[in-house]
Amino acid sequence: MPMETPMSLQGRIDRTKESPLFYEIFALVAGGMFLDAVDVYLASAVATTVLKDNWSTLQQNSYFLSSGFLGLFIGSIVAGFVGDLKGRRIAYQINLLMFGGFTFLGAFSPNMDFLIFCRLMSSIGLGMEIVTGYSMVNEFAPIHSRGKWCATTSLVANCGAPVTMILASAIIPKFGWRVMFMGVGVIAAILWYLRRNIPESPRWLMAHGRDDEARAIIEKLEVNGVNDDVSEAKPKKREVVHHSMWISLFVATVAASATIICQYTFTSWVPTLLSNRGINISGSLWMSAFMMIGAPVGCAVGAYLIDRIGRKKTIVPAFIMTAVFGFMYGQQANVAGVITIGFLLEVCFYVLMASVIAVYVAELFPTKFRFRGSGIANGAAKLFTVAMPIVVAWMLKVTSPDMIFWTIGGIALFAGIVVWVFGDETNQKDIG
Repeated sequence: MPMETPMSLQGRIDRTKESPLFYEIFALVAGGMFLDAVDVYLASAVATTVLKDNWSTLQQNSYFLSSGFLGLFIGSIVAGFVGDLKGRRIAYQINLLMFGGFTFLGAFSPNMDFLIFCRLMSSIGLGMEIVTGYSMVNEFAPIHSRGKWCATTSLVANCGAPVTMILASAIIPKFGWRVMFMGVGVIAAILWYLRRNIPESPRWLMAHGRDDEARAIIEKLEVNGVNDDVSEAKPKKREVVHHSMWISLFVATVAASATIICQYTFTSWVPTLLSNRGINISGSLWMSAFMMIGAPVGCAVGAYLIDRIGRKKTIVPAFIMTAVFGFMYGQQANVAGVITIGFLLEVCFYVLMASVIAVYVAELFPTKFRFRGSGIANGAAKLFTVAMPIVVAWMLKVTSPDMIFWTIGGIALFAGIVVWVFGDETNQKDIG
């Protein structure tokens, strides 16, 4: 019997349908991403609580929150090198072990300094999870629905925000913040145990010449048959998607950074900017919560469009609409306009979260460099996020608050142009 070529294996994995193994991987990845989102939003609730209880100081709180961003940056870079050089499976297990273990340990912190250390270490695991999770779904998903499943992972993850707000409001006043940390740690341990038998990515195995191991995994992915509409005999499925590595890295970094900067800046500063317009703070918080409904709506829209019309046709208009609504938001003078435009902005932000962060960034790189490329792009985005509070605070002192939204619009417009001009269209294509 002739030996099957790597290209034949590639064709087989591209033609798979959703299988029980894929659904298991998707569920475990989505569960981990949801838990990570819970942890991100839990940090601000905990910071508020420990400050109120005089267990922390303002300076320690700033270190606590900054350590989280620093950990995300380190984790993104580390995940890239571990995932590409040692395998997806190893990176996938390490990240949850670090995240869950140090979150649980943080529940027993004797002082704020120790909690800051635990936050740093757990955030490294969190940063690894974000890079690893989306890339895992990307590499196991059938080619015809790859974007939908990655974007749906983002939808599940971003439901963590409202869930965390509800749980924190109900649990922390009665039982304290330590119970929340213990709960997250225990659930992470359960997920880590369930992940123990997750196989290595067959795409990574093929890229490293381990075809026999890849074949065994592909056979498990083929149990529901194959998609006859995707044929390896069609030349367009074998075309080279990527430009140079540096161009791909440039596009990924710009797109990821713009997405994170715009979303984070808007979400974090809306209450302050509304207050500056004379709207009382309780109304600002209520309206911010209402506008956050745009998050799951945007993720759902991104998941629906990403495979149907393509990556660039989803991402570029979303960046352009972000720019338009960003410009318009700065001109609103009444509550109805603030809520309406704010909601539409939030939808655009999360279309981008679902399409850029969850799908496009990973697809811009071939298998051998995918985790490192994604890690560097996401790491750069985290560094910009760390700098944004300083920039916004400076802008509020030297110029009109509305300039923040003009800035959001300008960043989004620049990113849309970069993706349109330099970005590859990866929809329904073999990404190597």
